[in-house]
Amino acid sequence: MQQTKQQPLFPLGQIVATPGALAALEKAGQQPQEFLSRHVSGEWGELEEQDRRENQFSLEHGFRLLSSYRTSADEKIWLITEADRSVTTILLPEEY
Repeated sequence: MQQTKQQPLFPLGQIVATPGALAALEKAGQQPQEFLSRHVSGEWGELEEQDRRENQFSLEHGFRLLSSYRTSADEKIWLITEADRSVTTILLPEEY
């Protein structure tokens, strides 16, 4: 079975993470790449439908993109890619 690699929908730019997000990922035993690959492929995680539509609009018009996921330790993390696609930040909601 051949596996195809999906093209990213947008550039991530520089990838940065807050101390809280790094601690949450360590606690869960998960790597940032797991969430980055979902984010860049348009799998936005636990977002309301309105936020999903906003991401689609933002993808088409060059605005900020947000994804929300839960780690295996049930901690919520956000990934935000800036409008100019220069930086993607991994953070906890309370660090926003």
